[in-house]
Amino acid sequence: MIVVERVSKYYGARRAVADLSFEIREGECVGFLGLNGAGKSTTLRLLSCLLLPTSGSIRVRGLDVVSSPHEIRKLIGYLPDTPPLYPEMTVSEYLEFAGRLRGLSGADLDKRRARVSGLCSLDAVARSPISQLSHGYRQRVGIAQAIIHGPSLLILDEPIQGLDPVQIVEMRNMIGELRGEHTILLSTHILTEIEATCDRILVMHEGRIAAQGTEEELSAKLRADRALVLEVRGSAEALRGALAGLPELRELRIDAQGPEIVRASLRVDDALRERVSSSVVNAGLGLLSMHTESSGLEAVFLELSRHAGSASSSTPDAAPEPANQVAP
Repeated sequence: MIVVERVSKYYGARRAVADLSFEIREGECVGFLGLNGAGKSTTLRLLSCLLLPTSGSIRVRGLDVVSSPHEIRKLIGYLPDTPPLYPEMTVSEYLEFAGRLRGLSGADLDKRRARVSGLCSLDAVARSPISQLSHGYRQRVGIAQAIIHGPSLLILDEPIQGLDPVQIVEMRNMIGELRGEHTILLSTHILTEIEATCDRILVMHEGRIAAQGTEEELSAKLRADRALVLEVRGSAEALRGALAGLPELRELRIDAQGPEIVRASLRVDDALRERVSSSVVNAGLGLLSMHTESSGLEAVFLELSRHAGSASSSTPDAAPEPANQVAP
């Protein structure tokens, strides 16, 4: 469905995305995961033909975004981070308007409007002005306009932004119903939503792909890179000596926590956890606690992007002349 090869995008001298390369298969649900400012929205706008790449190539079903943007747009349904709604219209009027913009008319338009209204649970508010809808319902209307023409590719930019917990579950279920019928790209900075809805994940960090794979593949990588934290009764010198016999140990850091209490952070494979605890106990030290460092969202990205970030900082890009901002 999508082939992206060495794509970069600059706004003047500022780099938004750098040297992106990835492929997305027909029918996949793929999540773009990244902190705010990671380049997710810019990437989706490039795929939607709203922006032109500064360099590199993007093809959607074999069509190039530079030479064939109008043909590609016919294949795409797009929900930006702020839905393109007209508050003075009713839901039904707006969906008819969106359908006519997409070339639908007559019985085809009526059929598609009824279909998406039911799919997005909008029947109860069909005659309500959009200005009177809750944020959750507005998001539903935004998705309905994106799929009214039956696109092959559905692009959702932060679809759960601002939703309450109940609305998040409802949105998650609705996206689940759309899977298979569309190839779906979903951007978010919320890890749990990616895990709940997507087949595969692309992690973005500072405009680059820091990691990609299934949830299981990325979880395995996180487990391998996550720190093991020990709290021990004894001296720092004694703890260092106890762990010296583990050649596989990486990045050992020891801090004093109080009288005769030290805290150590180290990186070691899960298989060696038992040897770590045995080494501490056999050295006569009191093992007070041992746990794997919990990872909030920021920690996840720091771990996944650690090597990518160091590589990018060592080889900074020079800013080329920017291309046009909007595709013809």
